Amino acid sequence: MGFPSDIEIAQKNEMVHINNVAEKLKIDLDDLELYGKYKAKLPLSLINKQKIDSNNLVLVTALTPTPAGEGKTTTSIGLTEGLNKIGKQATVVLREPSLGPVFGIKGGAAGGGYAQVVPMEDINLHFTGDFSAIEKANNLLSALIDNNIQSRTRSLDIDPRTIVWKRVIDMNDRALRDITLGLGGVSNGVPRQGGFNITPASEVMAILCMAENFEDLKERLGNIYIGSTFKERKTIYARDLKAENAMAILLKDAIKPNLVQTLEGNPAIIHGGPFANIAQGTNTIIATKTGLSLSEYVITEAGFGADLGAEKFLDIKCVSGGLKPKAMVLVATIRALRHHGGAKKEEYNDASVERVEKGFANVEKHIENCKKFGLNPVVAINAFPSDSAEEVKLIQDKCAAMGVQAIVAEGFAKGGDGMTDLATAVVKEVEAGKNNFKPLYDWKLPVKEKIEKIAKEIYGADGVDYSKKALTDLKKIESLGMSDSPICMAKTQKSFSDNEALVGRPTGFRVTVREFEFASGAKFIIPILGNMMRMPGLPAVPASEGMTIDNNGKISGLS
Repeated sequence: MGFPSDIEIAQKNEMVHINNVAEKLKIDLDDLELYGKYKAKLPLSLINKQKIDSNNLVLVTALTPTPAGEGKTTTSIGLTEGLNKIGKQATVVLREPSLGPVFGIKGGAAGGGYAQVVPMEDINLHFTGDFSAIEKANNLLSALIDNNIQSRTRSLDIDPRTIVWKRVIDMNDRALRDITLGLGGVSNGVPRQGGFNITPASEVMAILCMAENFEDLKERLGNIYIGSTFKERKTIYARDLKAENAMAILLKDAIKPNLVQTLEGNPAIIHGGPFANIAQGTNTIIATKTGLSLSEYVITEAGFGADLGAEKFLDIKCVSGGLKPKAMVLVATIRALRHHGGAKKEEYNDASVERVEKGFANVEKHIENCKKFGLNPVVAINAFPSDSAEEVKLIQDKCAAMGVQAIVAEGFAKGGDGMTDLATAVVKEVEAGKNNFKPLYDWKLPVKEKIEKIAKEIYGADGVDYSKKALTDLKKIESLGMSDSPICMAKTQKSFSDNEALVGRPTGFRVTVREFEFASGAKFIIPILGNMMRMPGLPAVPASEGMTIDNNGKISGLS
């Protein structure tokens, strides 16, 4: 028999009641809002600033993603198991999976092997309904906008051509990217162009992840930019439609973090789920602060490579939320290094010291970038059976030459027992007290200067070019008084550059800002590099085709 699938491992696991998980965190059981026996919502009253500052936040990130896979979530969960194995009280804090990738490419996003969060099926599907609430709040605003355009008595005179707000659905459906609304006569609305984004790309998702409390949530929702008026070109925000309270009502439960468990019964908090190539790519500030209020160590991850998720986590989330990570883990796989060294997909499992050595340039750049934030990373070599001893030693030697430890991580195959070495290395890094987090840039710098700093220092670009549309968009951002906002770059996750074909550590390139978007509620500026889509499509063979459910409700293929 081969290695069991993720869902087979998860279904064989005997979960403990969520009350037992809460007791590990010393949570009063009366504070739990139960969603069955294995899930619960946590109140925001558990957040304790004094404990946040004294406990230890560890960020897990990765090298530039490849089709070979990296395993940040698996490593994050495994590291949490490993820390608990060596006597540290640790909680993993993660994002919620989106149904789009679950039924499209990934098939699931709750870790893998013996490093998973459970109940795996629930987490990957509707979970506690947070994504549905975000979708409904987003689409309520859409309905209010179109209703106002239709109104003859209470119209705000919104010019439909200026509306940037789109509806959302949590599914990969390319047919909804660009649509025409309001057809069918005067009783059905005013015809205009519109479209759908996927729910993780909604600004409501970004706002939920940036909000500090319920009042902050309402204020941010009210600050959502909609468009401008016909006559005076006056800016219209969601608050002008009196939308913020109704939207917040729909989010009254979604703002509360979700408590579940790892396979080994350790605490896991899962909340929020923005993508990292088009949004900030991290869980909510509330979830992270809840974890830090309850746990000695909090392990969290940021989406895609360190040039995207980690940069945004550190420059946007940490600065906004007053968070200070004490350590950083950079996940790499030898298969991915072979890819960056020139291997084709069919060659990912073929040992090649030469390709790994060439591909290490990508890890080298990421290590350099981590150090720019005052953090000396620990490299986790996420183990695969095809790894050779020579390739592992090469990585460890090259990392050591940069003053960085590289530890083989076997959480996938062994759970916490395979992660104690990595856990020990992380604890030593934290306890050494040498890391001193600092953001890459000051939010008050001019917009172009902030973008150039990211492009040159993190991506390794020679410079930044701007299209005419981007320059026009930038004037709009400045006129709205948003120049002091942080930068949330939207670019391909497959390369340091804006050209996904340039793998490894490309040099001699420039990046182009094609246009700007902005999130006035989430409070960040979004330069668009290349053609970034906010509504993915399904692959030729969607993951959904391999899923089944039997007469007893047992699901297969969700992994």
